[in-house]
Amino acid sequence: MNPLSSISPIDGRYRGEVQELAAFFSEMALMKYRLMIEVEYLIALSHERGVPEVALFNPEQTACLRAAYQQFMLNDAERVKKIEAVTNHDVKAIEYFLQMKVKGTDLEKCTSFIHFALTSEDVNNLAYSLMVRDALHTVYLPSLRAVIRSIEEKALAYRELPMLALTHGQSATPTTLGKEFSVFVSRLSRQLEPLSAHQLQGKFGGATGTWAAHVVSYPNVDWIGFSKKFISNLGLSPNLITIQIEDHDSLAEVCHTMSRINTILIDFCRDMWSYISRGIIAQKPKEGEVGSSTMPHKINPIQFENAEGNLGIANAYFSHLAAKLPISRMQRDLTDSTVLRNQGVPLAHSLLACKNICKGLERVAPNDIKLREELDTHPEVLAEAVQTVLRKHGQGDAYEQLKAATRGKDMTLEDLREFISHLDISQSDKKRLMELKPTEYIGLAEEITKKNV
Repeated sequence: MNPLSSISPIDGRYRGEVQELAAFFSEMALMKYRLMIEVEYLIALSHERGVPEVALFNPEQTACLRAAYQQFMLNDAERVKKIEAVTNHDVKAIEYFLQMKVKGTDLEKCTSFIHFALTSEDVNNLAYSLMVRDALHTVYLPSLRAVIRSIEEKALAYRELPMLALTHGQSATPTTLGKEFSVFVSRLSRQLEPLSAHQLQGKFGGATGTWAAHVVSYPNVDWIGFSKKFISNLGLSPNLITIQIEDHDSLAEVCHTMSRINTILIDFCRDMWSYISRGIIAQKPKEGEVGSSTMPHKINPIQFENAEGNLGIANAYFSHLAAKLPISRMQRDLTDSTVLRNQGVPLAHSLLACKNICKGLERVAPNDIKLREELDTHPEVLAEAVQTVLRKHGQGDAYEQLKAATRGKDMTLEDLREFISHLDISQSDKKRLMELKPTEYIGLAEEITKKNV
């Protein structure tokens, strides 16, 4: 497929940025994961003494079976598609493909036990859960950790750098640039922990979750115990009470967590956009790059803008996945089938956003002159400090005094010091206030950053 002819930008314009997810969410990847479930189930049956018709496979036979999915190539996927063109059933095509693979070998006698007593969803739900799990741990989580590290590096580097804070878009108590970055490190780390530890669920209970076909064939086998062990060995959490499909609640939890992460990242991107717009963070020019087709001076914050857009698209998908997938009419309907095929899409948009944020952070640096200029032109932010000291000295109208002196007025640092000089407070407090500058009024911002990043 030529990326220039792709309908989706994920497989077109941005293919180079997200192509590692193809190993987990492409049609070929889905085939491979389904095939893995079928093979591992057959191997597990050979270990079940209650199913004597499937003798324990020797190491060579086991290796031969696993090679079917471990060495699954594009030509194999094309063979599966040809079978599916006849069956009009994707999981049945996998079953027939595996039967063809063992034909003519000493494993051919086990052909009837491929997909034994299973419903398609026994294979599908496990395959999809493994696809999501592997994509998260192999691709997405390392990318998210890279974002957190990049923000953390900025937080530590700028922990002492005073910055005018804005609340409601108005000048407010100063902070440090590093402390503001550290807020996002803390928020993202809090969400990273449960996502990293989260276990997706899987079911393996047959057509309606009752193991009916299993029990009627082998009534003396502990099929519940067998299924628990099989699912656990795949690294998933067994869901033993289900309808035909796994309820997808654990997948919805992943979607909700990733949506929160993306929301935090949107917040970060918007803050970065504002810092760049204010001029307190500058962007480094890149050789050959243009910011506008007509305005040659521009360096647009395109990485943060691109990330914000992709995070929004991802969250729209995650919202639908989380709302739709846990709902299925009666024992099941087919509305989840096409939806599940799209779960790689929001992961791709999220991955693309993470990469753009890292790129954006690589080319920014604080504008020390602009940072100081902002602070120097807003001495009114010290009014909070003055009125708080007045409260310390028992003056109940402290807020009102400073409100009258500063609100809506263009006050200079000299004007504020003149006001302070007439206050009835201790000489030590008066001296401290007289010497205070906006660049120094940062409280514990530096300490907070060092301790929490």
